[in-house]
Amino acid sequence: MTEHDLVSTKPRPASHATPHAPAQHRRRRWPGRLRRIAKHAFLIAAALVMLYPLLWMIASSIKPNALIFRDPSLIPGQLDLGNYAVGWNALSHPFTHYLMNSVIIVAGAVLGNLVSCSMAAYAFARLNFRGRKLWFAVMLMSIMLPIHVVIVPQYVLFSQLEWINTYLPLVVPKMLATDAFFIFLMVQFFRGIPRELTEAAHIDGAGHGRIYLRIMLPLSTPALATTAIFTFIWTWNDFFSQLIFLTDPDMYTVPVALRTFVDATADSSWGALFAMSVVSLIPIFLIFLFGQKYLVKGIATTGMK
Repeated sequence: MTEHDLVSTKPRPASHATPHAPAQHRRRRWPGRLRRIAKHAFLIAAALVMLYPLLWMIASSIKPNALIFRDPSLIPGQLDLGNYAVGWNALSHPFTHYLMNSVIIVAGAVLGNLVSCSMAAYAFARLNFRGRKLWFAVMLMSIMLPIHVVIVPQYVLFSQLEWINTYLPLVVPKMLATDAFFIFLMVQFFRGIPRELTEAAHIDGAGHGRIYLRIMLPLSTPALATTAIFTFIWTWNDFFSQLIFLTDPDMYTVPVALRTFVDATADSSWGALFAMSVVSLIPIFLIFLFGQKYLVKGIATTGMK
């Protein structure tokens, strides 16, 4: 028997499956598809519920005042774009003045947190000093203190320093590493950087200052970006502290200026209020849009490849 005959006598696999196989396969795939459809439907419904207040505010900003609360639909039956012009010039200064006040405070807070919190985090992560674990625990405990507990002592202190109605109470504490959350975030990130890098720099004669500036900071871009984004959002939206320390209308920031549109004893300009609220959300939206990649990396503390 030749080799060709031996090959030809081998059983050949079936050229096609049984007629019932595709139907059974489709039946097995249906439960998975139904679960994915139900999951996506639930997520879409939850997203709509969370976005409804924002969409309602945007729709109300282009409605006449008389229809804002009488017509709750998201599609306005009557448009009034004049709310933006009225709101921009409704207060004692154009709304640009309050935007610039907020920008000044936010810029100082972001810069202060980036410098002070990163330096404190480097000390906790890389320096060996007496009582490091104790002070780190004390720093973490300060996260649990709400601002309402410390606002009165702070007001008394800043009042004695004659800092009321200035930007100093809102900026100077940021330069003293008072935000323990960002210190903890950077400490966890710094600990993930291999010690071999800093040890090699020590061997080459680099001190802690050069290691901090040349090695730790360039490798910590995601953590620094996360700190900057959160500081921007929290400071931009901070109403309570700015209301306490800024009583002069010329010093008002965006949150405090928006509060002046609502008057408990007279007619409130709701249309102008919602219009300027939409304007105040634009910087936050842009910051989050362009920084979300670093935000995710920084929170996950996996920014270093």
